[in-house]
Amino acid sequence: QVQLVESGGGLAQPGGSLRLSCAASGFTFRIAIMRWARQASGKGLEWVAVLYSDGSNTYYADSVKGRFTISRDNAKNTLYLQMNSLKPEDTALYYCARVPCWGQGTQVTVSS
Repeated sequence: QVQLVESGGGLAQPGGSLRLSCAASGFTFRIAIMRWARQASGKGLEWVAVLYSDGSNTYYADSVKGRFTISRDNAKNTLYLQMNSLKPEDTALYYCARVPCWGQGTQVTVSS
């Protein structure tokens, strides 16, 4: 069955960086459209980034454009989200998704 396991979350200072990883299994990763989403406490789900199967077409939410980069390593069946210039408003539970399947999420907290 489809499994998505996120890692790499934690505490970062404003202006800092984190890299999230999502280990995928149970499907043909290299042809899948992969997504990152986040949900802050008390708020709705926000799509953060989408990476299409060709590896070059991407979508980013306006709130992260220019700061976050989504990428994939098809040899490792792994999706990444490089997050730079982090802001307190980036604090959220981050999920990897291959719709309709989701990982369990990894918490990112940005605070001084």
